[in-house]
Amino acid sequence: MSGINTQLRILEENNQQIKVSLVGAGLMGKGMVSQMMLMKGMIPAIVTSNKVEDAIESYTLAGISKEDIVIAKTLSDINVAMEKGKYVATDMTEYATKANLVDVVVDATGIPDVGARLAMDSIYNKKHIVMVNIEADVTVGPILNKLSKSAGVVYTGTAGDEPGAVQEIYDFADALGFDVVAIGKGKNNPIDYDATPDTVRQKALEKNLKPLRLASFVDGTNTMIEMAAMANATGFTPDVRGAHGPRATVKELPNIFRLKKDGGILNNYQVVDYVNGIAPGVFAIVTTNLPQVHQEMKYLSMGDGPNYVLYRPYHLTSLETPITVAKAVLYNEATIAPIDKPVAEVVTIAKKDLKKGERLDGIGEYTILGSIETYEKAKEENLLPIGLVNANTIVKRNIKKGEFITYDMVELDTSTFIYKLRQMQEAEF
Repeated sequence: MSGINTQLRILEENNQQIKVSLVGAGLMGKGMVSQMMLMKGMIPAIVTSNKVEDAIESYTLAGISKEDIVIAKTLSDINVAMEKGKYVATDMTEYATKANLVDVVVDATGIPDVGARLAMDSIYNKKHIVMVNIEADVTVGPILNKLSKSAGVVYTGTAGDEPGAVQEIYDFADALGFDVVAIGKGKNNPIDYDATPDTVRQKALEKNLKPLRLASFVDGTNTMIEMAAMANATGFTPDVRGAHGPRATVKELPNIFRLKKDGGILNNYQVVDYVNGIAPGVFAIVTTNLPQVHQEMKYLSMGDGPNYVLYRPYHLTSLETPITVAKAVLYNEATIAPIDKPVAEVVTIAKKDLKKGERLDGIGEYTILGSIETYEKAKEENLLPIGLVNANTIVKRNIKKGEFITYDMVELDTSTFIYKLRQMQEAEF
């Protein structure tokens, strides 16, 4: 099997290209479009955004002339434009998965219900689906992955995001026969459980991010979601609810991620966690029971053992997503995908005191935040997955700030696609 770069070059030399339909043209979407334009054998054929101006800008930023961009409102217009070799900008999300020549759909919306529907439509239309939308993945990824396999297409998370980068290290270590005892990611700031779009607005604007997106990073919900994706793909679990989240340097990780009886912080091995102080990196802690391997690890300056850290000091977010696109098409492989059944859940916490009759909102907003828990424990305690919450979720009784929200505390919006898909997942697993 030759490398992805070789395979893409062969496609280019044969005047063939992987045609990508991207939904979402924010900071990450725009970066993805530009990166694809640098590559051989792949093009961002369709960009969909609620603001068609953002879709157009994603192309112009990548050096595409406006004469080569078609603004389309119908599926027929999209198909004709693609057949002529034009680039399509549209605000019609329902057509993103239906164009005849599209090979792969990439969901970069970050909205759980939108992502669930896009993934299902992609599977129905026999398109590979890349979920940059990790919020949807941790809520209904297991059932989507099962359905995609039945349809003969790939369901996958993305390279470049922390879960995908962790999966690459895990796969490497697991293939070599190491015992992987912990996996995780860095976080670049302490969690502020009170963060809202208002408190982070100025920083968000400076970073060209939506305030609610940055708030989801700062209040820790995004980190919990990323760890849940790692757990669901590997079978590893959080050692404690919310994870330990120690502050450490990379060199300190092997000693920190040891069992308590050996001077570490862990109750168990095979856990997911996060670390303040090593962002933007990701890591795996490995060990072995063979003395010769220990001897060579010491010789290679990997530490004194018995645990060692494998560390990647960067992740390039959506700029790496085209690698996942290529793997799906060329090798029919996922970068990261859930295993057979759910392992972890991101459960919902009240961000403030909530009153009976009040409406909730969503990830990174004003009323809720998330924490990781094992799937079994969350189910046992009837804890509410954060991906099912939206602005039509109504509080049925007063809830204190910091209280974990259970299904019976709220009236969910049962009309959403993600709710129905979650019901299917619960019945299946």
